[in-house]
Amino acid sequence: MGAVVSVNQMSPESGVVARAAEVARAGGVLVLPTDSVYGLACAATPENPAHARIFAIKRRDRSQTLPWFIADEKDLDVFGEGVPAWAHRLAAAHWPGALTLVVRASAVVPPEYAQDGPDGPTIALRVPGSALCRALVRAVGHPLAQTSANTHGAPAATSGHGVEPGIVEAVDLVLDSGPAPVGVASTIVDATGDVPRVLRAGALPESEVLLAAR
Repeated sequence: MGAVVSVNQMSPESGVVARAAEVARAGGVLVLPTDSVYGLACAATPENPAHARIFAIKRRDRSQTLPWFIADEKDLDVFGEGVPAWAHRLAAAHWPGALTLVVRASAVVPPEYAQDGPDGPTIALRVPGSALCRALVRAVGHPLAQTSANTHGAPAATSGHGVEPGIVEAVDLVLDSGPAPVGVASTIVDATGDVPRVLRAGALPESEVLLAAR
């Protein structure tokens, strides 16, 4: 069973960040709070066994890859390639926040984390509105591959107490920050074309996406 540690995700204690980063760097799986919902996360490093463990814990097949948490908007051009100007405007307006951008994956993205597509591999990136998550990415030194902390088909957990007991048993560390401030999954936008295309409606309304992308 993973240890459960209380944390303030908007002002995280350095010791908690350091402990979680050590677990992630060692190939562990975390449950962590985000601004939207609670997530399962691991370091997005090549051949990390924790990556496969997340799919097993979630009971989901690997036909879809895991979005990444990154720390800064500038990382959009590190892990993305040919990112359109409108996507940068959207990121500038709504990052940190509950917005995920799907971009063409750059050469530095390990193949197992990229999603195959007709025009080449893609990667979903987000700068979360959680100081804890951003601090953890910086402490680990790599993005975090992450997905909602629930078994496939079950509701996403919006508080630490809402995480399924089986998931708590299966991970290496649970960070509990109480209720997630937003409580709704992020909006996912396809940023591989000339105009934005909302793939999943979420916390950010489509009207705001289109307005910011002009």
